[in-house]
Amino acid sequence: MKTKTLNKNKVNVITLGCSKNLVDSEDLITQIKGNDIAVTHESEEDDANIVIVNTCGFIDLAKEESVNTILQYADVKKAGGIEKLYVTGCLSQRYKDDLEVAIPEVDAYFGTMEMPSLLAKLEADYKHELVGERVLSGPIHYAYLKISEGCNRTCSFCAIPLMRGKHVSKTIEALVKEAENLARMGVKEIMLIAQELTYYGLDIYKKRELPRLLDALCEVEGIEWIRLHYAYPSKFPLDIFDAMARQPKICNYLDIPLQHADDTMLERMRRQITQKEQRELIKIAKEKVPGIHIRTTFLVGHPGETEEEFQSLCDFVSDMKFDRVGVFQYSHEEDTSAHDMEDDVDSETKAERANRIMEIQNSISLDNNETLVGQTLKVLFDRKEGEFFIGRTEFDSPEVDNEVLVSAKDQYVRIGDFANVLIESAEDYDLYGRVVS
Repeated sequence: MKTKTLNKNKVNVITLGCSKNLVDSEDLITQIKGNDIAVTHESEEDDANIVIVNTCGFIDLAKEESVNTILQYADVKKAGGIEKLYVTGCLSQRYKDDLEVAIPEVDAYFGTMEMPSLLAKLEADYKHELVGERVLSGPIHYAYLKISEGCNRTCSFCAIPLMRGKHVSKTIEALVKEAENLARMGVKEIMLIAQELTYYGLDIYKKRELPRLLDALCEVEGIEWIRLHYAYPSKFPLDIFDAMARQPKICNYLDIPLQHADDTMLERMRRQITQKEQRELIKIAKEKVPGIHIRTTFLVGHPGETEEEFQSLCDFVSDMKFDRVGVFQYSHEEDTSAHDMEDDVDSETKAERANRIMEIQNSISLDNNETLVGQTLKVLFDRKEGEFFIGRTEFDSPEVDNEVLVSAKDQYVRIGDFANVLIESAEDYDLYGRVVS
């Protein structure tokens, strides 16, 4: 089949993986657009002659999805549907040599920090004046703000430092400028993300400066909610809680991945913390920030995890009654310290353990939600879906947390607006209500 020929190039960027990858794609799209090249994000139209796949390489399932997506577009290219196929991101960073051999149809592979080289393939320049500008790929009322890149931690199971390098913080001035640009676009909520949020500033300011950054971001006009994601629990700087308590713009929400609770497992995972210290940290958080909602994630099936150690985690989850919980199944990753151990928990057991944690959390989430019935909550509405307008409270992040549903049959709200909602009923992960003002 003859390859399509367009008068001008049009690029379609495909993003896989986490919100940090999404920010990278939005930065790439901004640069492409700044070079007067037509570009879309995950377009369903068949009118682009160049496709860029931004890959994830975090765990087995993510790697499989990335490889399958590359193969899908390699087939499209072979059939003449596109002229060029480029691959970037974490998978490409980590497995570039293997991928070049396995999928030669790709015109070029790029690592996580090689945007200028990728742009050069498009005959585009890397425009430094566009740094801090962003073309948003989704709703314009919320956006992710990546405050640093990389990670200095040595958790046994994690390959992210291999793909993202050492921790590098952005300056407070640069982040404030970026937040101001987002606010001018209509963004009302910014979600701070990093591989390790609490490490912010140590490299450039020689001390942890997340509270100072938060104070500066709270001064940005137009930003109403600031949300914190991915805070490492070990040696947690407690003045972050002070900043949350004094700044009304900071959501009473903290994403703090604990990964496990059994002391032997925490040591095996190289988490540099004990269950007692984790309990004390959560206690302090609730004392300093009344009403704070804690989101955490756990990893099950790590090499050596016994049934007794897993039960210790179950007991911890039951006792702590976290507001939001996510679970990952261990993936045996090359060049991590855990890879030297035998992957001795079979896949069926990993899945069963993940399900058991979520069964415990389902009950906790329902109990928590039922306490909200009869309360009026401030809700930011994200979308309309079927017969409902769907939004979130300050205690919920997009895509991963609970949602508030308001009937669209007899009420109307504008997407991207806040409204007060009286909660009338609750399910495990959804609240139902009506707008009262």
